Amino acid sequence: MDLLNTLVDKGLRRELPTRDEALAVLATSDDDVLDVVATAGKVRRHWFGRRVKLNYLVNLKSGLCPEDCSYCSQRLGSKAEILKYTWLKPDEASQAAAAGLAGGAKRVCLVASGRGPTDRDVARVSDTIKAIKDQNENVEVCACLGLLSDGQAERLREAGADAYNHNLNTSEGTYGDITTTHTYADRVDTVQKAHAAGLSACSGLIAGMGESDEDLVDVVYSLRELDPDSVPVNFLIPFEGTPLAKEWNLTPQRCLRILAMVRFVCPDVEVRIAGGREVHLRTMQPLALNLANSIFLGDYLTSEGQAGKADLDMIADAGFEVEGAGEVTLPEHRVPVGGGCGSHAEAGCGSHEGAGCGSHAGGGVCGSASVGASATAAPAASAEKPSDARTDLVAVRRRGAGTDLAPNA
Repeated sequence: MDLLNTLVDKGLRRELPTRDEALAVLATSDDDVLDVVATAGKVRRHWFGRRVKLNYLVNLKSGLCPEDCSYCSQRLGSKAEILKYTWLKPDEASQAAAAGLAGGAKRVCLVASGRGPTDRDVARVSDTIKAIKDQNENVEVCACLGLLSDGQAERLREAGADAYNHNLNTSEGTYGDITTTHTYADRVDTVQKAHAAGLSACSGLIAGMGESDEDLVDVVYSLRELDPDSVPVNFLIPFEGTPLAKEWNLTPQRCLRILAMVRFVCPDVEVRIAGGREVHLRTMQPLALNLANSIFLGDYLTSEGQAGKADLDMIADAGFEVEGAGEVTLPEHRVPVGGGCGSHAEAGCGSHEGAGCGSHAGGGVCGSASVGASATAAPAASAEKPSDARTDLVAVRRRGAGTDLAPNA
């Protein structure tokens, strides 16, 4: 049995692939990318059908962050010409969220730049959550406010937050190369705090920062071990004025392979195509819907996205359907008794029959992948070439939250 058939079988059983198998997916050639998409698509459809969940970002506070994350246009010392503004008022944030919900989004993601919230910030966001939920009874609200202190996740949960996002972004081994003002362990701690408070944990990665295949596999295996309900996959947007402005390392085919690898490692979680899909997947975005079951609608925090109407047309034209507000995103085994927006009681991210989720107990690799004709690993010497810099596709957001212009939704 070849690699891809093996991975489909494991994905349907929620069984963890070996690291060699995950690496082999990333090493497949461009000639085989459609085979990779087709087989990973079987796993996606098994757990999520043809539904696509729409999420909408509201940037509550933009720019002037004291952290030095190299990929971020809002970082300390950034010269990117982004919008900069302080906290939106609850009614302003609710109005911004309403545009996304009208466009079909079922989750609103409230994001604020900064190291982490003060208790006053938590109170402010709590008021915003209430304002949004008063107007939209069935909406899911995810907060993304940085590193959490003790008790803050519980306060957000009490205020009505359904989920909390805090991405690992890259592997533990390379984390210090992209950020020095906080640690990888700090990020893990915040995801664990969200879990412990009963929030649906959302944590993902950024690809395209110059990392190796091994780094990508490391961070995805770490995510599986943390067991979030949703895993956003961001593709680096190389903003001028940031340290990673020259990092144009991704091709559309590379992005598809990364999404497929994430799907195989985390078969039954919400895999979301996040920032950078328009810049790096480009005309191959519809293919990616066979791998991910969730996207952001419209614009991102500091950059413009594809027009909301184009997103909806793309979903329909590719044969998928927008997930309704009354539908439960996650498979039944991941949803606790009584429902909830996606948090789960016992089964781990892909674990099966009580097995722990994540890394192998002894850290060993469980055998080599046997790569068949439908997915031939590319020789190490033929590393794929980076795509040409498409700076024309990087547009700073000038509409929506923090402006007087209508949002893109």
